[in-house]
Amino acid sequence: MGMKSAEALEVSPEELPTYLMAHHAVYLDLDGANYYLTDVNDSYWRVQDVAKLNEKGHYTDCSELVSTVREFIDLPFGPAGITVGEACAQGTLYASEKPE
Repeated sequence: MGMKSAEALEVSPEELPTYLMAHHAVYLDLDGANYYLTDVNDSYWRVQDVAKLNEKGHYTDCSELVSTVREFIDLPFGPAGITVGEACAQGTLYASEKPE
């Protein structure tokens, strides 16, 4: 898991699949909540809730795992049940940076 960049990304919903394939993860701020959109060993995609940590100190999953980035963009998650693509269009995206 990376660290959230201080500067917002300029990535459109149409560009998001390409961005995720190249960078593997992005942070999303939406309606006061923070999410981590990430792959799992380049095989699956998931949304994680940044505010909830598991026993290992990792973010907890708040979506199903799906195997393609296209499925991921169309995946509903969270209390509102909107898709990842809709959430990204409404929220603010931030890069996930590797800690130094």
